[in-house]
Amino acid sequence: MRKLWLNGTALVLSALFIFPVYWMVSTSFKSNSQVLTKEPVFFFTPTFEHYSTATGVDLFWTYVTNSVVVTVGAVLLALVVALAASYAIARLEFRGRRGMVVAVMMAQMAPWEILIIVVYLNARDAEMLNSLLTLTLIYFVMSLPFAIWTLRGFIAAVPKELEESAMLDGCSRAQAFLRVIFPLLGPGLMATSLFGFIAAWNEYAMVLVLNKSPEAATLPLWLTQFQTNFGNDWGATMAASTLVTIPVLIVFLLLQRRATGGLSAGAVKG
Repeated sequence: MRKLWLNGTALVLSALFIFPVYWMVSTSFKSNSQVLTKEPVFFFTPTFEHYSTATGVDLFWTYVTNSVVVTVGAVLLALVVALAASYAIARLEFRGRRGMVVAVMMAQMAPWEILIIVVYLNARDAEMLNSLLTLTLIYFVMSLPFAIWTLRGFIAAVPKELEESAMLDGCSRAQAFLRVIFPLLGPGLMATSLFGFIAAWNEYAMVLVLNKSPEAATLPLWLTQFQTNFGNDWGATMAASTLVTIPVLIVFLLLQRRATGGLSAGAVKG
């Protein structure tokens, strides 16, 4: 009976989480009359007209390219810097080490929206508005605390004796890190990459304030364009939302097995 209740609860919760996604995808394939009807429509003939409307927006591929460039750039920067910082925290003894750990935790918990005005003023004074580089650096900084905290746990879990043995065999500290520690950080790298990808891919507030030019905008701003004189074009909005979700789903499916272990292990080790 206990197992039956647990399975039943899991099914109910799964349905609650999956239904909005199902409704978004199904709405993207309905005709306008079926979208706007008072009664919900569950059986219908699929149509791709909303996808044609969504992808037919001016500069659609520019939005896609900008999102890919900003997201990939931010994730790669976060991984490189986080590897160095997390290694220093986990392995080296230096003054202010504990303070640095506390600062990383506080930065991870802080809501980045409170910094929008300050970031905007600095970007304006530096003439860096409507710049993909600005967005990349901001998303990099947003992802960095989580990456440092997660990778720190993995590095601390690797026995120091392995690294010391490599150094006794003639490796420098950098070589020992690359040959001994780095190959063991796969789950942590997957977890931080997934988190950074989702955060940068879906971020809306910063790009809305900093990159109002369509040539420098990303996909979250593209989602706001489907409005007519009669209201929102919900079919096109749902089609665009589905298209934006697909890359995140693909990345998650590719990384989820190792990333799930990385999220739990990095939180408790070290």
